[in-house]
Amino acid sequence: MTTTVTEQAAVRKDSPGEADGPRRRPGRIRRIGLPYLLLLPALILELLVHLVPMVIGIVMSFKELTQFYIRDWGTAPWAGLDNYAMSVDFNAPVGEALLHSFLVTVAFTLLSVGLCWLIGTAAAISMQDTFRGRGLLRALFLVPYALPVYAAVITWVFMFQHDNGLVNHVLHDQLHLTDKPSFWLIGDNSFYALLTVSVWKGWPFAFLIVMAGLQNIPRELYEAAALDGAGVWQQIRRITLPSLSAVNQVLVLVLFLWTFNDFNTPYVLFGKAAPEAADLVSVHIYQASFVTWNFGAGSAMSVLLLLFLLIVTGVYLAVTSRGRRPADA
Repeated sequence: MTTTVTEQAAVRKDSPGEADGPRRRPGRIRRIGLPYLLLLPALILELLVHLVPMVIGIVMSFKELTQFYIRDWGTAPWAGLDNYAMSVDFNAPVGEALLHSFLVTVAFTLLSVGLCWLIGTAAAISMQDTFRGRGLLRALFLVPYALPVYAAVITWVFMFQHDNGLVNHVLHDQLHLTDKPSFWLIGDNSFYALLTVSVWKGWPFAFLIVMAGLQNIPRELYEAAALDGAGVWQQIRRITLPSLSAVNQVLVLVLFLWTFNDFNTPYVLFGKAAPEAADLVSVHIYQASFVTWNFGAGSAMSVLLLLFLLIVTGVYLAVTSRGRRPADA
């Protein structure tokens, strides 16, 4: 009788019973919830750093927030949509200046992104073949991207100086391409100076991304194309560019967002008051907020810029995704 009771107790202990269910369920919940628990600090930091200031900026855009209410901006009068109406009234001075800044930014962004992609892709393709010193050359190509923005741009400020700058020394004194030394940081030439610095600083990122994408293209494709008589340009057109389509779609979008929102480059290059030819939206909004002390109007311009970028990003992703579906199917 004792042995039977002992065996039944052992069997009852080994077999899963109803009491084990609640014990297993918390362990499974704990395993499923662990990833979300690990992501919680990053989510809280994201809320504090990005979402909370963005919400505050949206609220400020509906207020008549000037220098008289800096101490307690919550007491500023409610302006409704007046700040937005003033920003998009292109017949008024504020709206006209914002429209001009927007058009300058669009032209600057298109040229900068296009040149960054072109130079970066050409450099990445040329670095695919093995040759002596390739590793050193790749490292040198990444120097503009690795340098701090302030250190890199302030160097260009000295190079663009009118009297003793390196640019005028090369173009005027050495190559004799200009009749007299040019002013690069004021006037119409400021646009080309800003574009030069932006491309010099941004193309290494395109080079890095495209070079990483090229590693996924099998070398057998190029060898087979060479046996079939395809030249270098035909290989780039028929193999390289189609294989990099997914990489280029992400690269172009990232470059567009970075360039359109770029504030550090024009601010360090020109200071608080950018020339009219290089008046980007980011600097224009800064001037509207911290120079004229109209933080409500500056916040409204920032919200309009955010809406524009969201619309462009959504349309771009919709068009590129629709064009990619037949290939994936």
